[in-house]
Amino acid sequence: MRKVGAPLGVIIAMGVVAALAVILLTAVNPVGTSIGFVLATAAVAVVLMAYLWLDRFEPEPTRLLLLAFGWGASVAVVVSVALELAFGKLLATGQAATDDFVAITIVAPLVEEAAKGAFLLIMLTGRRRNEVNSLTDCLVYAGITAAGFAWFENIGYIGGGESLGGSLATAGLRLVMGPFAHPLFTTATAIGVYFASQRRGTFGKVGCVLLGYAGAVLLHALWNGSSFFGIEAYLLVYFLWMVPVFALAIVLAVTSRRREQRVVAAKLPGMVAAGVVTPNEATWLGSLRERRRAIDEVARFAGKPAAKGVRHFALQVVELAFVRDRIDRGAHDERLRALLTEETYGVYAARASAPVLQYFGAYRAPAR
Repeated sequence: MRKVGAPLGVIIAMGVVAALAVILLTAVNPVGTSIGFVLATAAVAVVLMAYLWLDRFEPEPTRLLLLAFGWGASVAVVVSVALELAFGKLLATGQAATDDFVAITIVAPLVEEAAKGAFLLIMLTGRRRNEVNSLTDCLVYAGITAAGFAWFENIGYIGGGESLGGSLATAGLRLVMGPFAHPLFTTATAIGVYFASQRRGTFGKVGCVLLGYAGAVLLHALWNGSSFFGIEAYLLVYFLWMVPVFALAIVLAVTSRRREQRVVAAKLPGMVAAGVVTPNEATWLGSLRERRRAIDEVARFAGKPAAKGVRHFALQVVELAFVRDRIDRGAHDERLRALLTEETYGVYAARASAPVLQYFGAYRAPAR
């Protein structure tokens, strides 16, 4: 798994930083932080399950997902705290209300969205960029990075309550009404990064990223600013702006995952013609439902190890289909050509490691 650019040592180091920060908060307020840790962890588990569901068709490497969460919970948090303190001193006017407004609605959105969004730019470097095949991939990495950031931030806010009632009230506002707030903000950056990855010119790439980042900052600023002006403004922005935008983000995510399936289905005939997959295999490789049904059939008759091999084969075919799609859409650089060869041999290797496919060759998905 090291080939995807997620060294285990870096992941462990990020986990240690996040753990030490939580321990520090616990030392300041043991009861409040303990409550915040339990509730924030429960809330982030729901968010993570939603993104893992979205990521089912072409699952991302586990280490990269851990790296994304670790970045959000450690690096992004540390960078944000340091820069917000620095800008707070630099922009201080001596008037508490003005300083709070600037910190909440301007500095925090600018700094935090940059810190979270930086991970998406890292995903476009080295071998990691081979994993960014679709908008869904960008949404998943953005959401999990933001979930890590929100997890730590929620622990801090809930643990900072002056009383048990205050901590629970904060938990209600942050975890019940806004568990997807940070992922939603960073979704805008993810969209910009995705379109940047599809462009060739440097100016176009930079422009797409900056537009996405601007959208993330705007969403974040509106959310933070509404809380500054009281509960009425908060609820108004929440129901008339944030909820509709969240609904649109859900539609975008589901549509993007369906497009992944269409891309793979469209590339299967070419793979059949090239002898990479068989006509029978093509009947179930292009559908998440049929793929799952085929793997279940193998598990039933040949056992779980055999089913694991078939699943690996299916996912390798998906990887090959995305590379083929990028080339067919006009990306003709040598790196992609080399990757196409690598992924093709990867399919052959996956088939060789799953001999059950020879006996499963007559299986066809039911006609629909």
